[in-house]
Amino acid sequence: MTPEELAAAIRTILEEASAEGSLALPAAEIPDPRVERPRNRDHGDWSTNVAMQLAKKAGTKPRDLAELLVPRLEALDGIASVEVAGPGFLNIRLDAASAGELARSIVEAGEAYGCNDSLSGQHINLEYVSANPTGPVHLGGARWAAVGDSLARILSACGAQVTREYYFNDHGTQIDRFAASLLASARGQETPEDGYGGAYISEIAQQVTADELAAGRPAPATLPDAEAVEVFRARGVDLMFAAVKAELHAFRSDFDVFFHEDSLHTSGAVERAIDRLRERGVIEERDGATWLRTTDFGDDKDRVLIKSDGNTSYFAADLAYYLDKRERGADCALYLFGADHHGYIGRMMAMCAAFGDEPGVNMQIVIGQFVNLVKDGQPVRMSKRAGTIVTLGDLVDAVGVDAARYALARSSMDSAIDIDLDLLASTSSENPVYYVQYAHARTRNVARNAAEHGVSRSAGFLPAALDDPADSALLGVLAQFPAIVTQAAQLREQHRVARYLEQLAAAYHAWYGATRVTPRGDDPVTSGHVARLWLNDAVGQVLTNGLGLLGVTAPERM
Repeated sequence: MTPEELAAAIRTILEEASAEGSLALPAAEIPDPRVERPRNRDHGDWSTNVAMQLAKKAGTKPRDLAELLVPRLEALDGIASVEVAGPGFLNIRLDAASAGELARSIVEAGEAYGCNDSLSGQHINLEYVSANPTGPVHLGGARWAAVGDSLARILSACGAQVTREYYFNDHGTQIDRFAASLLASARGQETPEDGYGGAYISEIAQQVTADELAAGRPAPATLPDAEAVEVFRARGVDLMFAAVKAELHAFRSDFDVFFHEDSLHTSGAVERAIDRLRERGVIEERDGATWLRTTDFGDDKDRVLIKSDGNTSYFAADLAYYLDKRERGADCALYLFGADHHGYIGRMMAMCAAFGDEPGVNMQIVIGQFVNLVKDGQPVRMSKRAGTIVTLGDLVDAVGVDAARYALARSSMDSAIDIDLDLLASTSSENPVYYVQYAHARTRNVARNAAEHGVSRSAGFLPAALDDPADSALLGVLAQFPAIVTQAAQLREQHRVARYLEQLAAAYHAWYGATRVTPRGDDPVTSGHVARLWLNDAVGQVLTNGLGLLGVTAPERM
């Protein structure tokens, strides 16, 4: 019996008590009970505080309500005993057969175990990375790539329709500086004061020149400045963005949509969005400029959309982009921003409200903090290729995709993290990704050894044979996986999956040391050996599923 099944059974009991009048509370006011694993395992397999939640509304004492539920719960198949503790907690013990059935359920569900429909019907547009195409993906972008892709996988596992989107900033001064930097490199000149440096600039400049010459056109560096800059702008941005896409693909972070900022201006989307807001009465003209009254929606000041010189502001593109997402069917526009965007939250939420949408529902923003690399106890400050920043490629070259993704996804986005390259390259239990992957590899090795000793799942499954305390502890951790996935999706916190996997790996390693899947010597194969093979394989399946949600592989051998 899973905690979800137990919660559903408790709700049914409460609804029946309401219908018969023994619970003075309308069924419509009964919430979904919360079932959790007790911190002290002596208190049982599962615990709920539902009696304490409902007692006041029902006009009774928590312990009295709990006592009302005890015999009804004990009458359910699979429940061995129920005790009332403290002010009204219900501690529930399952019989071994009921608890053990979970192993069969997981194995038979396979990749579907942990998936649910809690977000079914929701279309979430998830935008992340969105780095300017003026250089390789930096370390902060690498974190957003790992987190964004993991969130997309988790949200999809909960039934949401997810659009992974990359906002391509190809409209603005940064592109001008990038093109000027390429031209300077092609002419052997110093990098402009506000330009971009690093070996990648020279590589792209050389590639643009080679491509132009191969096409029978003159070397762009020999053209007049204005013409040369345009060649490097067009070809250089394409080459840089192709490199960024390839880098992200190799990192297992692919996108459904690459949205070009410039299209908002060329298509008239900015003007349409301003007109929509004007119709809503939240636009005003003053000082020769066009303003959105964001102070009406909690912002600290109004925001200019069209400046007095006739040029649109960057914020005007933001509101056009948000409206475009909503018109493409997104119920929620979910943004992953860097720490330097913290000041944008107020104006973005005000803009959402100005369109008549609900901030925090139709628009959600997650802010990611900084990442630092450490090697030999010292910070890694510079990339050989990029020159001034540490890049995604540098991290992957140092530790590989699996370790990089896991390290970036296992912490909450709102906390800065230090990544120790020496630790991630190690094969010790201190290395979290190695610890989890090794647990999966161990499950596969146990399965291979079992086959060699004649232990097979085809011999049948007797769940009551999982009667060791270590079996019970491991089953309890396995049962929590669906709830963890649901919470991670609802809270937009992918790190919950990673931390759960570490908890499961620890429980599995402890179980491995306390029980046996294969008989000793010439001893016969028993129902206990077979049942524990089912449990072993269930662990392997959950580790595979959980690592898959983080975009990390589950190795067969290590």
